[in-house]
Amino acid sequence: MKSNLPARIRGPSSIHGLLVPGDRILVAVSGGPDSVALLRLLVELRDEFQLHLEVAHLQHGIRGEEAREDARFVAALADQLGLPFHLKEVSVPAIRAAAGKGNLEALARQERYRFFAEVARARGLHKVATAHTLDDQAETVLMRFLRGSGMKGLGGMAPLQRMESIGSGSLSGLTVIRPLLQVSKAEILNYLAEKHQACRLDRTNRDTALQRNWIRLDLLPKIRERVDGRLSERLGQQAELMRDDEKLLAELSRRKLEEISTANGLRRDALLAEPIAMQRRLLRLWIEAARGNLRGLDFVHIDELLRLIKDGAPQGRLAIPGGWELAREYDVLKLVRRLARIERECYSYDFTVGSTLRILEASRELRSEVVKPPLAELPADLSAAVFDSAYLTGPLTVRNFRHGDYFQPLGMTGHKKIKDLFIDNKVALAVRAKLPLLVLGQEILWVPGYGRSAIARVSADTKSILRLKLVTLGT
Repeated sequence: MKSNLPARIRGPSSIHGLLVPGDRILVAVSGGPDSVALLRLLVELRDEFQLHLEVAHLQHGIRGEEAREDARFVAALADQLGLPFHLKEVSVPAIRAAAGKGNLEALARQERYRFFAEVARARGLHKVATAHTLDDQAETVLMRFLRGSGMKGLGGMAPLQRMESIGSGSLSGLTVIRPLLQVSKAEILNYLAEKHQACRLDRTNRDTALQRNWIRLDLLPKIRERVDGRLSERLGQQAELMRDDEKLLAELSRRKLEEISTANGLRRDALLAEPIAMQRRLLRLWIEAARGNLRGLDFVHIDELLRLIKDGAPQGRLAIPGGWELAREYDVLKLVRRLARIERECYSYDFTVGSTLRILEASRELRSEVVKPPLAELPADLSAAVFDSAYLTGPLTVRNFRHGDYFQPLGMTGHKKIKDLFIDNKVALAVRAKLPLLVLGQEILWVPGYGRSAIARVSADTKSILRLKLVTLGT
């Protein structure tokens, strides 16, 4: 029976936008059965879709003369079909040796996609077509299941994927299409036999020391024996369902993240009000937006972050892979670059009544003036303060917080530790370290924004008033 693969490729490709009339496509061809079949199928559909096709082949420098023969085979096939051919030779083992680490198979994949992106940009090509099949999809889903992947990973490969990066490199929005993702290996081989089309075989695909090969050659056949021959099809359908669910949940997560985000960070109470599954999603999405990727971030990291957020210290921190930290500042969560710890900078300035003092360490400016009573109005908040000038007989200084500091709050008897004042008002450690305090001798008069002393309060007998306001530099 004549193969109906061209018709099977045509339908889904049109529906999913894999093939659009006028597409300029770079076809990734290794020389193996799948990629050769893909190239022949696209050539059959070329006139119908007005496709411009070019061929790319990367020689990895792993299999010596066999690999060079693969390159010659693909070059000859492209020439026979009248298509432009692009070849690049690299040594993946040398790349791994230079880096001192890395999985050979993963590094080879990175180099392939970097090469495809380079050619696509240089030649003005819209898409890169790869020959992943239904069997490849089943292997991928099972391999990721064994690794403990979440829903996104269990969605396997998408028929159309816009890739932004791979490894540490940018792919500049490269679009990858996989027209054979619903086609089995058996159908591919039948199609090639019908066309009397030769292909190359990679002997490393028989090495079961590699996990994917073990899954393909040992594990999947055993499962099929106990279940049935439609296992790959069912795993492919399961992956499609996962991708659809993931797309919906990702959109809901993006909307929710916008709701619980502020200019300062993430609202802790709003995050914890969500179901645990959404909490995990929101954290991953938030971290990805800050870092640009999720490399190295596993379930255990998210679990530890949630423990800090829910039950940890009010001002705790936890490292995240990639040089970042999650900082909890009471009810606000922030993502910050992890920097080497430095000693807290102490500062102290003499202050003259009626002057303006710039405090560069705090990026603030203390403005003051002496006015006669009565005041038109009292300060609206604690970012401003007024004092009876007659009581300010000692030296005034402006300095930051020291451990052991205390003051006599207005309206209270006795003294209160400044540290306790900060804790009561949930003042972040970074703010505490730099906030300027107004000090008379050893007595703290004013903690801008949070409290003032009972000393030198303005009364009906006040003859001269010192009025102060702390402002951020540039305002």
